[in-house]
Amino acid sequence: MSLIKRTDRLPFLFDDFLNTDWFGGTNVSKIGFNTPAVNIKESDNDFTIELAAPGLAKEDFNIELDNEVLHISSEVKSEKETKEARKYTRKEFGYRSFKRSFNLPDTVNATGIEASYENGVLEVAIPKKEEAKVQPKRLIEIS
Repeated sequence: MSLIKRTDRLPFLFDDFLNTDWFGGTNVSKIGFNTPAVNIKESDNDFTIELAAPGLAKEDFNIELDNEVLHISSEVKSEKETKEARKYTRKEFGYRSFKRSFNLPDTVNATGIEASYENGVLEVAIPKKEEAKVQPKRLIEIS
C-alpha cells in the first residue's frame, strides 16, 4: 500500500488563493523556515558537527557551551525600504533565527572545541579526551 497526497480537494484551492500576495511583496508563508540540517561524524580522535547554513556569515553564528550542552544559534535581521515618487511607501523586514543544542558526552575535551565556516557549512570540531581515544591493540604477555 502506498500513500498518495490528494490535491483535488476544495481546501487546497483556498490555500493557494489565500497564500497569494496580491500587492507584490514577499509572502512569508511561501518562504517558510527551515532549521539547518546537521551531520555528526565520529572518528577515533574527535566528533565533528557539520551544520548546513548557506547565505550566512561567520559573524551571524553564536556557539556556547553550558553544562555539557553545546548550543549553536543564529539570528539575522534584514530590512528593505522602497519609496516611490507618489505618496506610497513600503517597508519590508525579515527575521530568521534558529537554535540547535547537543548534549556532549563526558568523553570530550570541552576546552579544545573549535569552529570554522566555509562554503555555507559551519563545522564544529569537538576533540575527545586522551583516555577516551581508541587505543591500538597490544599483545599482553603471560608470565
